Amino acid sequence: MTENTAKYLVQEGQELFSLPDIYYQLREMTGNPRFSINDIALVITKDPALSARLLKIVNSAFYGCQARIDTISRAITVIGNENLRSLILVTSIVNTFNRIPHDLVDMTAFWLRSVNCAVIARLLAKKCAVLHCERLLLAGLLHDIGSLVLYTQIPDKSLQVLLAADHNRGLVAGLERDIIGFTHAQVGGELIESWGLPDSLSEAIRYYLTPEKALVHKLDAHLLYLATRLADGKGQQRAVPEILAEISDETLSIVRLSESQIAELMNQADNEFEQIFESLGSGKRFH
Repeated sequence: MTENTAKYLVQEGQELFSLPDIYYQLREMTGNPRFSINDIALVITKDPALSARLLKIVNSAFYGCQARIDTISRAITVIGNENLRSLILVTSIVNTFNRIPHDLVDMTAFWLRSVNCAVIARLLAKKCAVLHCERLLLAGLLHDIGSLVLYTQIPDKSLQVLLAADHNRGLVAGLERDIIGFTHAQVGGELIESWGLPDSLSEAIRYYLTPEKALVHKLDAHLLYLATRLADGKGQQRAVPEILAEISDETLSIVRLSESQIAELMNQADNEFEQIFESLGSGKRFH
């Protein structure tokens, strides 16, 4: 690698990590009033796997629809164009990163943690009355996406980081700076930016490890930081008070949620997590 930057690494893998054409086609259509719901549904139904996943997610407890939805056009009517774009993006990304080297990462475990974080981030945003809280679902799902770029582009150095960290996630970012020169969060931010996704998403992911450095979308960065810590703590079977005791005063003051509110949403996250994960994985393991 001739340039030791996150941007260069993403540029080098641009073709490998590009989103499918259908995502960009549907993004353009959902933002253009010339296209009807039926026009959009027709494009989606040409991809049976995408159609099945969308219907499965829309019919899950996550969206809480009372009557079963059995057509794509009805799904679009119920969830709206913005949520549709988010769901299409999510399913596209899961497919884009489904061939990562086995010796570096268990992709099932990776997406388990990512979906956990996504559900928690969305619930935190909802509790904070954030408008369009689905963007935090995306941020949670994609916060660690830069790691997959590192595993693919520079597997040897990535392996050095993982071995040195010895399963301690708290050490990973520092080791990445020492061994690689930048973090997976910086790579993730660059990748999101290269896809032409909103600045709120790229900035939250770029600074989720250091939310105090976020310039414009500070609340999103702090919510994502808190969601990742809660997801990791949950994986370690730690209690909410113990996790929150390690969260910075700045994050707690910006988020402004009580311990009881966070404990309540963590219980809710358990109920929503399984259905979302199954919908994304279509009931199968990722390897």
